[in-house]
Amino acid sequence: MDIKQELHKIVKTWGVDYFGVADLSLAYDAILEQGGPVIASYPRAVSVGIELMHAIVDQLPQRDNRAVAINYRQHGYEIINQRLDYLASQIGSWLQRQGYQALPIPSSKRVNDEKICAAFSHKLAAHLAGLGWIGKSCLLVTPEAGPRVRWVSVLTDAPLKVTEQPMEERCGSCRECLEICPVQAFTGEPFRPSEPREKRYKADLCDRYFALMKAKDAEAAICGLCLYVCPHGRLRNDPPSNG
Repeated sequence: MDIKQELHKIVKTWGVDYFGVADLSLAYDAILEQGGPVIASYPRAVSVGIELMHAIVDQLPQRDNRAVAINYRQHGYEIINQRLDYLASQIGSWLQRQGYQALPIPSSKRVNDEKICAAFSHKLAAHLAGLGWIGKSCLLVTPEAGPRVRWVSVLTDAPLKVTEQPMEERCGSCRECLEICPVQAFTGEPFRPSEPREKRYKADLCDRYFALMKAKDAEAAICGLCLYVCPHGRLRNDPPSNG
């Protein structure tokens, strides 16, 4: 059993739904611009994901109900992020014990208020690991659960075999995430690694919208409608249309 197979076997026992290894050289310039030279110095990333509970996500159209909003914020966001951060710490420690460098990236922590972004894109890592594609909502969309998955990454120099090639986009002509967005934050442009995020997503509109909600009720400040509406997750029992 090689190191990747051994790690995959271990993380499955920790409750991981998605596991992959990304070749970060495919997006070096974008990673360097977002995270700087230390982040960009790692050649690979371990990408792991936990599928959200559909019973919680399916209630998001009723998010004005405070009980619905708080349940989603707690179990669809905060607890899942804690689980992911714990997994990243465990994976990082395991890789270090094998003699390799490992840098866990927090699952949901902004480090740049001007760009409104983290130090590294977990969605990009999952995409490069072949676990899904980046849709028009700028979310990572999986074939099995749509965008109803949260992600975390561990950067490493361990000689792990890359899982798969990046997955081709399967959104087709679907525009449901664009149309449901309360602030029209998405442009509908397809993901291209060479283009800045602003080409596809107006993060400042989302940020101001959340600020307004937090000012009214910080505990119940959620949206998630683009995550809810995606046919690849919402119509789980039927094959999603490709437009």
